[in-house]
Amino acid sequence: MTVKTDLKFRPAGEPDVPALVALVESAYRGDASRAGWTTEADLLDGQRTDPEGVRAVITAPGSQLLAVLRDDDLVACCHLERRVDPSGLVAGYFGMFAVRPGLQGGGVGRQVLAEAERRVAAEWGAREMRMRVISARDELIAWYERRGYTRTGRLAPFPYGDERFGVPRRPDLAFELLVKALP
Repeated sequence: MTVKTDLKFRPAGEPDVPALVALVESAYRGDASRAGWTTEADLLDGQRTDPEGVRAVITAPGSQLLAVLRDDDLVACCHLERRVDPSGLVAGYFGMFAVRPGLQGGGVGRQVLAEAERRVAAEWGAREMRMRVISARDELIAWYERRGYTRTGRLAPFPYGDERFGVPRRPDLAFELLVKALP
């Protein structure tokens, strides 16, 4: 499949909130998400995010939600956050990554991830990118590993009982930290 390179990236704003919520929900949950190659529909029911959650990401200091457009049509998004650990290392945090399900597998995700890595290194001086992925998502973790990410084995519990993050369909969910050194 030919990879199109006509994507435009811009910081999301308040007017984008409804479209971003719809995009994220379609990429992660329910039957719509099954049109793509990656979904959480077998692991979680309920919502992935809501307007308040998206607004919080857009307005938080050191945080940016990138809207990714093709011909003025929202096709993807990702959350970038500047983090500094106790040793002073600046890292980018990558999350709320969504690609419209019908476009998954066509190179959009690779382009978004590469642009996210470029931005956090160039704009924030980040030396690494970090993310948390549900550890049961083997196929997705393998995709990140092919892009240079390393599993750390460091797990954080899934927030069972907090339906803002979804309703688990199994009792063994946890987040694993993945890390990639940036040039």
